[in-house]
Amino acid sequence: MGQQTQTTPTKKPHQTLVFAVNGERFELSELDPSTTLLEFLRSQTSFKSVKLGCGEGGCGACLVLLSKYDPVQDRVDDFTVSSCLTLLCSVNGCSITTAEGVGNSKDGFHPIQERFSGFHASQCGYCTPGMCVSLYSALINADKTDRTGLRPGFSKLTVSEAEKSIAGNLCRCTGYRPLVDACKSFAADVDMEDLGFSSFWKKGESEDIKLSKLPPYNCNNATHVFPEFLKTVIKAGFNLESEGCGWYCPGSLEQLQSLLQTDEVNDGTSMKIVVGNTGMGYYKELGHHNKYIDLRYIPELSIISKDQTGIKIGASVTISKAIEALKDENEGGINQEGKLVFEKLADHMERVATGFVRNSASIGGNLIMAQRKHFPSDISTILLSVDTMVDILTGHRHETITLEEFLGRPPLVSNGVLLGIKIPCWKSRGDISSKTYTKLLYETYRAAPRPIGNALPYLNAAFLAEVSLCKKSVGIVLNNCRLAFGAYGTKHSIRARNVEEFLSAKLLNFGVIYEAIKLLESTIIPEEGTSSPAYRTSLAVGFLFEFLSPLMNSYTDISKLWFDGYNSDLLSNGSKIKQNCDQFNQIKSPTLLSSAKQVIQLNEDYHPVGEPLTKVGAIIQASGEAVYVDDIPSPRNCLHGAFIYSTEPLARVQGIKFKPGSSPHGVSTVISFKDIPGENIGAQTIFGSESLYADELTQCAGQRIALVVADTQKNADMAANLAVVDYDKTNLEPILSVEEAFEKCSFYEVPHLLNPEPVGAFTKGMAESDHQILYAELKLGSQYYFYMETQTALAVPDEDNCIVVYSSCQCPEFAHDTIAKCLGVPSHNVRVITRRVGGGFGGKAIKAIPVATACALAAYKLHRPVRMYVNRKTDMIMAGGRHPMKITYSVGFKSNGKITALKLNILVDAGMSADISPVMPHNIIGSLKKYDWGALAFDIKVCKTNLPSRSAMRAPGEVQASFIAEAIIEHVASSLALEVDSVRSINLHKFETLKLFFNTCAGEPLEYTLPSIWDKLAISSNFYQRTEMLKEFNRCNKWQKRGISRIPIVHPVMLRATPGKVSILRDGSIVVEVGGIELGQGLWTKVKQMTAYALSLIQCAGTEELLEKVRVIQADTLSLIQGGFTAGSTTSESSCEAVRLCCNILVERLTALKERLEEQMGPVKWETLILQAYMISVNLSANSLYVPDFSSMQYLNYGAAVSEVEINLLTGQTTILQTDIIYDCGQSLNPAVDLGQIEGAFVQGIGFFMLEEYPTNSKGLVVAEGTWSYKIPTVDTVPKKFNVEILNSGHHKDRVLSSKASGEPPLKLAASVHCAIRAAIKEARQQLHSWGGLDESYSTFQLQVPATMPVVKELCGLENVQRFLQWTIGSKQLDSAGRTV
Repeated sequence: MGQQTQTTPTKKPHQTLVFAVNGERFELSELDPSTTLLEFLRSQTSFKSVKLGCGEGGCGACLVLLSKYDPVQDRVDDFTVSSCLTLLCSVNGCSITTAEGVGNSKDGFHPIQERFSGFHASQCGYCTPGMCVSLYSALINADKTDRTGLRPGFSKLTVSEAEKSIAGNLCRCTGYRPLVDACKSFAADVDMEDLGFSSFWKKGESEDIKLSKLPPYNCNNATHVFPEFLKTVIKAGFNLESEGCGWYCPGSLEQLQSLLQTDEVNDGTSMKIVVGNTGMGYYKELGHHNKYIDLRYIPELSIISKDQTGIKIGASVTISKAIEALKDENEGGINQEGKLVFEKLADHMERVATGFVRNSASIGGNLIMAQRKHFPSDISTILLSVDTMVDILTGHRHETITLEEFLGRPPLVSNGVLLGIKIPCWKSRGDISSKTYTKLLYETYRAAPRPIGNALPYLNAAFLAEVSLCKKSVGIVLNNCRLAFGAYGTKHSIRARNVEEFLSAKLLNFGVIYEAIKLLESTIIPEEGTSSPAYRTSLAVGFLFEFLSPLMNSYTDISKLWFDGYNSDLLSNGSKIKQNCDQFNQIKSPTLLSSAKQVIQLNEDYHPVGEPLTKVGAIIQASGEAVYVDDIPSPRNCLHGAFIYSTEPLARVQGIKFKPGSSPHGVSTVISFKDIPGENIGAQTIFGSESLYADELTQCAGQRIALVVADTQKNADMAANLAVVDYDKTNLEPILSVEEAFEKCSFYEVPHLLNPEPVGAFTKGMAESDHQILYAELKLGSQYYFYMETQTALAVPDEDNCIVVYSSCQCPEFAHDTIAKCLGVPSHNVRVITRRVGGGFGGKAIKAIPVATACALAAYKLHRPVRMYVNRKTDMIMAGGRHPMKITYSVGFKSNGKITALKLNILVDAGMSADISPVMPHNIIGSLKKYDWGALAFDIKVCKTNLPSRSAMRAPGEVQASFIAEAIIEHVASSLALEVDSVRSINLHKFETLKLFFNTCAGEPLEYTLPSIWDKLAISSNFYQRTEMLKEFNRCNKWQKRGISRIPIVHPVMLRATPGKVSILRDGSIVVEVGGIELGQGLWTKVKQMTAYALSLIQCAGTEELLEKVRVIQADTLSLIQGGFTAGSTTSESSCEAVRLCCNILVERLTALKERLEEQMGPVKWETLILQAYMISVNLSANSLYVPDFSSMQYLNYGAAVSEVEINLLTGQTTILQTDIIYDCGQSLNPAVDLGQIEGAFVQGIGFFMLEEYPTNSKGLVVAEGTWSYKIPTVDTVPKKFNVEILNSGHHKDRVLSSKASGEPPLKLAASVHCAIRAAIKEARQQLHSWGGLDESYSTFQLQVPATMPVVKELCGLENVQRFLQWTIGSKQLDSAGRTV
């Protein structure tokens, strides 16, 4: 029987996989069952909009719309899924829609894509297709609803749904605000005034006019069409056997048992049971399976049924479907209390993972991972709290047990299957006696870095309690309760039964709660090795306190709320007694973004320069048609590479082999330093070079040792994971900290020109001070780039010993030189091409070169094309990231806060090679000088360690300096008990001191706009009024505290020599090449505008339309040399100036001809002029190299920000309520582009200061696991209200058309958030001091970077609940029942 079940399906006529992609039919009879939908789409179709961002289902870059037809109900279900996790065999009979299928340049763009472009919501564009698919899915499903009263031109989406449609998608560029605006523009309830800056309308236009200018959307014509040919495809499951691997879809439990028994007999067989395959995102697969069993076609596992006793959910039901069932009010006759419990369960499930993961992930799969692999599940915790039962089938044995028993058992055996669960319908027992009123309370909790999902919790909890209000007594009795906790560093979710028993039948008072909490502390103990264990325990305490404390109001309040309307809602959000409840709920259910304003002053002096034009290529980025390196079709016989890296910081490499018993598939060869024909060089800067591969000695954990070359990227990655390196560490002692480097004098030399000069006399300044801090210490960690596109390259051998390399690189010129040296060939044999980069932030500068060089070397050696797309984990290990630092300082200051002297000692961790690290002293001091320190002395050591080499990351050294400066200002203010804003103000530069600190780059007095920005921001942000309101808020709220901070920046930048080339073609169209690379920063857009402006100076008819005739093309190192770096925020303006020089030459060449033609025929059209120029052989191609004058090479950028935050004292969660920025862009070349840079940079800074931890093990090897543990900002962690004003500061004669940089300086303004958090913590500590929890030094503390939830909570007091209860119990303001009077 078992054998028949396994083999018979292959003989059936329908055993081919049939599906559609964008309406195109695909039919496959052979494939590897482990193939994902992403792999198929990218390698076997022309649709490349699906991107590999993480491979974990954590970023949204690979999203597609999956549509399934239900013949019984004659309806189509449409939902998003992560194609990187979805197995291709699971899409039989389904229709797949990618961004190209939503809209494209051939068939027409969808309004979604047009609005994303018009709202300036795409920068690098790598995430944009996934964003569009997310919104498309939301629109389709909203328009299926029966909502009425629609406004013409809008969908049925609500604003909340529109915002949340992209909540699971990551973006590293935009800061999310324009993305949300584009989504909200479709919402029926949107206020058009709330939508931000766009290219569709001008400020002040009416709502009707705005709506008329939006790309039209008609929900009646927007229905997604399911291909008719798929409606006839048999849906009973799909079975396939191919090359020893099989995919099976049993249609009954009997067939499933047969398959499982067969596998049990065949001991060598590797079996995998799948539903959505989302577990692969967390538990990475390093090997192949022989048998895949899809459970989705077994009716018993897909059941959803509801009656008065509860709800049954089959194990293969997706979490999204379970949420729908729990929220469905039309079935089963469930009582009101039961419905409210179900709703709470559903609400919590909506904060698990992301929508597109919940659409695939099954309830059973989640519970199995929790039971077998100890996955930190939310679902197991909340189901445990409501006495959920589970059905299990083991062999032929069927049993029903409690979820608690199931979780506590040994891991379910391989032939065991979870069939489903039953959640009972809860209701209170009614009146226990005539003397009481009884109610049921239920609440769930989770503390996670992201409020609305896409992050594992530090701890989750769910509490169910039956309480009674005594008619004659004076309090509430807790009759019984269920307290479940999970994800805190335990094998599985647990019930705190000892606490439950203690609370049972207790009359609640503060004494009882305190004893319960003490008992809970001894119960919730994370296992050894769990991060932040004390924090997790404190969360459990906080959640229980939050649940119970609202019941501690006075008897009068309780009675009034119980009987006057709250009695029927005690299970809803109103279940918490109102006055206390408001303290907790504010952050419990966070809203997303509110309205924001963008103030932009347009400049029409150099039309079209200064216009807020849409970014070049934004629309094809939204449709997925923009081509990135990994989108280039693989040439014939193409191979793929993956790095083998060191796991030891300093060791001799004895050899490399694969794990015993493993047999890597498709491996061609392994390339190491021994295969290099030229120099062993992988990257180079003016400060030195870095080896491509370690020779006999590895210099750090994460260093490249070799390259595995295989037939596919998957096989190359798997083989690299199977590699075992034999090390010898005898007599080798690595340097793993800056302290060890300092002791061993292990430093890099800093060139004299990059060594900044001290200012003033430190000794004299200290003598003039009234107060001194003689020693203080700060430490700063690293930050990972998290560009959405990881490092990638494609190398193609060419004729005559030449090679062409396509690289996602910020400096192709340096890659070109490195490759030539490594291969030992002349530079003219190498050609490096870069069209666009999917996010760089400095990480695609030096760090991209080894990837391009490794591919070039392999291609050169094997005479075959070789490409590589570095997986996210390897990329994180090798990236290096931002420079960690240790800072000590001494500072002297007057009693009014004016600082007179500052001395700094800074140790910078540069890692194993110099990279760009010798520039760090220059960058640090340049940014630190934003304040008038009186006298400034410093000693900065750039340390050489056995850690990955650090590289430039957006504002390298400068963002650290911004933090250092603010930390010192905060310390001084704290020491003097002064308002920190007054200390900042008194230490701002006057122009005289600015010139003293910055010398020639200070410019003219009128250019120093910071003082006016500082004052203007105070007014526009209502800074002083909000400061007073905040004080009142803090007085009235025990468990939330707010802080506000205003900070300035002064940011020096330097222009570099940049080439340009402009060519006019016969038809009058224009081709432009520049040395700068388009990273998403709008460089091509500004260059295009500059070209149109500069050529329009010829003043002939038709030049007003030149903008549409200009195309900027990819960088090619043999076509345009001396391209240099795209870095430092100034490449856009220098590229524009290079182009302007070219255009000036062309205008000069054409002027004489134009004048002759005008004499002959009157006004001359542009096309006529160019055609005539061709006929008489005028040279219509011009090259230039813009070399900035020494006097204009450096200048200063100014800006300021106010940020207000709210922290939750029970969890440590921070909400950024509002940020206001004013930034001086000079006369912006494109205000829309600069606005995007300001917002995006600021949000990336939020990541550094609040969220992003980049941990390593004791050997320095990065242990952050992709999107699971590395948390960049998301739409729910950015400022709720985000106001930005771009200041047009007038004419700057030494600037490029009076413009100034915008790419990096605003990132430093994010320190305002950190300072605001510190201010809120100070309020919390003052309160804790009043409760007796801190001594008199409570106001002196350090807030580390990043200020994560555990960090904030610890400073607010891990035992603040206990201290409050002790203080309350100890006071005399209690009634006889132990409640506050």
